[in-house]
Amino acid sequence: MAIRTITNPKEILSVILGGGAGSRLYPLTASRSKPAVPIAGKYRLVDIPISNCLNNGIGRMFVLTQFNSASLNRHIKNTYHFSAFSKAFVDILAAEQTPDNPAWYQGTADAVRQGLRHIAPFESDYILILSGDQLYQMDFAEMLENHKESGADISIATIPVGDREAPEFGILKSSQGMVDSFIEKPAKELLPDWVSDTGDEMKLEGRNYLASMGIYIFNRSLLFELLQNEYKDATDFGKEIIPESIKKYKVASYQYTGYWTDIGHIYSFFEANLDLTKDIPSFNLFDNDRTIYTRARMLPPAKISGTTLEKTIIAEGSILTASRVESSVIGIRSRIGNGSTIVNTYMMGSDYYETLTDIEVVHGQGIPLLGVGDRCYIKNAILDKNVRIGNDVRINGGTHLENADHALYTVKDGIVVVKKGAVIPNGTVI
Repeated sequence: MAIRTITNPKEILSVILGGGAGSRLYPLTASRSKPAVPIAGKYRLVDIPISNCLNNGIGRMFVLTQFNSASLNRHIKNTYHFSAFSKAFVDILAAEQTPDNPAWYQGTADAVRQGLRHIAPFESDYILILSGDQLYQMDFAEMLENHKESGADISIATIPVGDREAPEFGILKSSQGMVDSFIEKPAKELLPDWVSDTGDEMKLEGRNYLASMGIYIFNRSLLFELLQNEYKDATDFGKEIIPESIKKYKVASYQYTGYWTDIGHIYSFFEANLDLTKDIPSFNLFDNDRTIYTRARMLPPAKISGTTLEKTIIAEGSILTASRVESSVIGIRSRIGNGSTIVNTYMMGSDYYETLTDIEVVHGQGIPLLGVGDRCYIKNAILDKNVRIGNDVRINGGTHLENADHALYTVKDGIVVVKKGAVIPNGTVI
């Protein structure tokens, strides 16, 4: 079904939260913020909310950044350029110390509060609050229409979840589309009291609880009032603003039943990327109406020689002479050498090519080339940007490995994450 677009672009603007330190995604967030983490071989996580907005006709966006924000700022600056005749923009609001507020962002609500003085000059009736580290394709125009038709002051995007997932989320209880109560990460024994009518199809799947997705629409005037006056000391939307607002204002639940995942830890990030290699992936990159926008790099097409490929995504600029690549995502400018096998792996690729002169120099120093060398076997791994993996290296991730953090790699949930720029010597076994 074709996506809707908002007819009046001045009606709504979007605020995208850049996220905290992202410690659960370490080591991918050691030198970059969560929204700047590469996904699907050629995008950044922040491209997802920005693209959702653009596809829905929301062209005015603020991105709030704080931790490790240099690469995120650079990506946004190099990617989102609009016509001089357009009112669209993607502006970065970096955490800043001011005479009246010397502190950094203390939470999601505090981040938006500190950005209000930059947001205030832009006309709008509604403000859409989004996270910068989630994967989904949502119709915000439909959510806004539901918000207006229900006469809500605040709308919360919700997704039905089952017994297993519910304790990991803020759970809402609703009736006739309006939220009655809220509980943060309920214990399993409390769940029977938090069942909502999620619809017959969701009930058959055992998805009887409404989880907050951290996506909100606020009436503009109310958001300013809540943050500047009523709850001026509150720092977080999910833990403070939303639970308190439910008691006093009309809060609607906009139930979303499509694919959505919160990229909160290494395992969910890994699974979300490998899911893209399925015959029919949960997240559809091949959609005429829901384009995912990113930086245009003008790279050559991928070049493949003698490689058996099975359920694999290969980004542009890659050179593969591997033996086999299976159920893997191969990122931009990747190089995989002769006789190597890559299985269940996300290889992020490289930021640059090595010239023939560079190759001669690194050979002379005994350093592996960028990418994966010859005769390697790599399974259940994430290879961050600009790694150098030598010849005859064996990386075999799995549940047999204990969580550990080494100088060159980290093991989490059986997934081996080779750190950005790491050099793995010839013959290494992990």
